[in-house]
Amino acid sequence: MNILVIDDEDGLRRSLCAYLEDLGYETLDAANGREGLDAMRKVLPELAAVIVDLNMPVLDGYGFLRQAQIEAPELPVIVLSGVGVVDDALQAVRLGAWDFLTKPLHNFSILDHTLGKVIEKARLIRENREYQTNLEQLVRQRTAELERTRRQIMHRLSRAAEYKDNETGHHVIRVGEIAAVLAEALGLDESSCANLRDCAPLHDIGKIGIPDEVLLKPGKLDPAEWKIMQQHCMFGCEILGPLTSKEEAHSSCEQWDRKDLDGNELLDLARTLALLHHERWDGSGYPFGLSGEDIPLAARIVAVVDTYDALASERPYREAFPEEKCLAIIRESSGSHFDPEVVEAFFANIDRIRNIRVRWQD
Repeated sequence: MNILVIDDEDGLRRSLCAYLEDLGYETLDAANGREGLDAMRKVLPELAAVIVDLNMPVLDGYGFLRQAQIEAPELPVIVLSGVGVVDDALQAVRLGAWDFLTKPLHNFSILDHTLGKVIEKARLIRENREYQTNLEQLVRQRTAELERTRRQIMHRLSRAAEYKDNETGHHVIRVGEIAAVLAEALGLDESSCANLRDCAPLHDIGKIGIPDEVLLKPGKLDPAEWKIMQQHCMFGCEILGPLTSKEEAHSSCEQWDRKDLDGNELLDLARTLALLHHERWDGSGYPFGLSGEDIPLAARIVAVVDTYDALASERPYREAFPEEKCLAIIRESSGSHFDPEVVEAFFANIDRIRNIRVRWQD
């Protein structure tokens, strides 16, 4: 291990170096603080400790301590000085000294003991830092693995509605991809866009609970059947985690918009979308009749995307609409069914949306 000795007294400096070399240390020496800083910089991070005097020309020990604290805050520095004693010791410790010895040093074994103590302390600090770093890295790794598993489960779960309603094909994937495009266009951050991409495919998971004779009916639903179909919003919410009231649903939506969730962020978002993707901007939607910005932005986005892709896709009860008609319906529904800002973002990104539909065509 390297020990740096900084003292303007040549005889003492040589004696200290000789003693330390007898103990098995490698030594460097300097006659003032400036030379000491130069020597320190050459051997960091192999330098184990520094012994420094306070009263020196060019740059004194205080100046060395100030700079060393900036450049090597974990480097043990022992002050060896005979001036002022108590006041100097206090000031040196405030500037970062690890210990203080007084001149003249009659018993060099005191220096050996002090060096061993500060070097051991430095070792423990270094090992603790490495442990914390490794622990944080392990936590990040485990968290990433958990996040990957969670997202994989969400993807698998989104397939469940497809098996029930296989006419939708890649509909749920397209909804997720297009929703992420609109979220980005509306200024949501990368994490929120990714979450929406993963959760939007679950918006119709509640269709699992709808009887086949209603869900797959080739003709128009009668009022009783339509009432049953509307229940898929609540069913989806219950599958992903129950919201027991309108107030609780609204609270969950506000929490997601503030990114201040108390529970699982993905599941909270997924159940919000399952519950509220049929709410309308003018308040005429279901299940709660929310309106305007009372509907969370994510649900407003999915409402546009889901409607557009459903219109453009074949269903048991009708053929797919031509694109011109789909776009006309979206445009005409701005301000009534849909948030005008979301509709504007939709048309501003129509080329990207078309590419997604081509890539994930049924």
